[in-house]
Amino acid sequence: MHLLAPPNQRRTLDELADRLDFRVGDTGSKQSAFWIMLTLSGVIAISGIIADSTATVIGAMIVAPLSVPILGVGLGIVTGKAALVGRSLLLVATGVVLVITVGYLFAQFLPNPTNVLSNSQVLGRTSPKLMDLTAALATGLVGVIAMIRRDVGDVLPGVAIAISLVPPLAVVGVCLGSNAPELALGAFVLFASNMVAMIITATVVLVATGYGHEAGTGARRVRAYSVLVFALILVAVPMVVNSLSSLWAGRITDAARAWLTDMPGAQVTEVTVQSDTATVRVLAPDQLPPVEDLQRQVDAVVPWHPRVVIVHTVGGRVDH
Repeated sequence: MHLLAPPNQRRTLDELADRLDFRVGDTGSKQSAFWIMLTLSGVIAISGIIADSTATVIGAMIVAPLSVPILGVGLGIVTGKAALVGRSLLLVATGVVLVITVGYLFAQFLPNPTNVLSNSQVLGRTSPKLMDLTAALATGLVGVIAMIRRDVGDVLPGVAIAISLVPPLAVVGVCLGSNAPELALGAFVLFASNMVAMIITATVVLVATGYGHEAGTGARRVRAYSVLVFALILVAVPMVVNSLSSLWAGRITDAARAWLTDMPGAQVTEVTVQSDTATVRVLAPDQLPPVEDLQRQVDAVVPWHPRVVIVHTVGGRVDH
């Protein structure tokens, strides 16, 4: 796999261990740098989320060090070092708790949590879809290639931005502190998918580039591979469900707009699909067309024929 890691640019196994194993080299300095940078990146991310500032959140991504122990898990799997896997997972878990806790504490001082929960930084991370997992696999691949090659250090800030780890955790903390556990769960699924994708891509690339052979391991990795596949399925399921829900909600929205075509000023404000019920929120004058007409249109585009519930707010949109 010289394309992924040319021999003259490929880091040695010892170099990778020095970068990813906190027990190798200057342990004290590595630990202190990790916790300081993780705490600060958490504060920056939470501030950006509360202020709905994309630029601030990007700043948090750049300084966040959480990808180091996650890649360390991949290195431990490939080299058969269970101790490295355990230490790295413990470091990740502790870091997760730290960022979520800071986010929770920040949320206690929000004068109006509802405003924060409806901003773009939160909404963009609480309903992950299958494309988010695809992006996570691609960015994980970028991250591990940047780690094993000496000649891509100049693009590491871009790698940090692509691998979004701390912002979803910050959203988890803010949502939990604002009594929105369902949103928090969605954001945690996004983080988990990013983490699992990084570990999988790291494992695949490290094996493909010969680090496993160099470490002399083989059979010991089978169980770890099985766990990774299970974890991937576990995070993929809710993302597939969200993707399908968005697809059907879009079709129902189109049907509802067609249903309201003859009503000037009427509009569909929101469509949600849960199990066998589709809730359609509309802003429209007093009289709506027969709901049976919309039910028939929805039955024609959604295979399982959900029951349509209309939430009608009397009014209309006026364009000046």
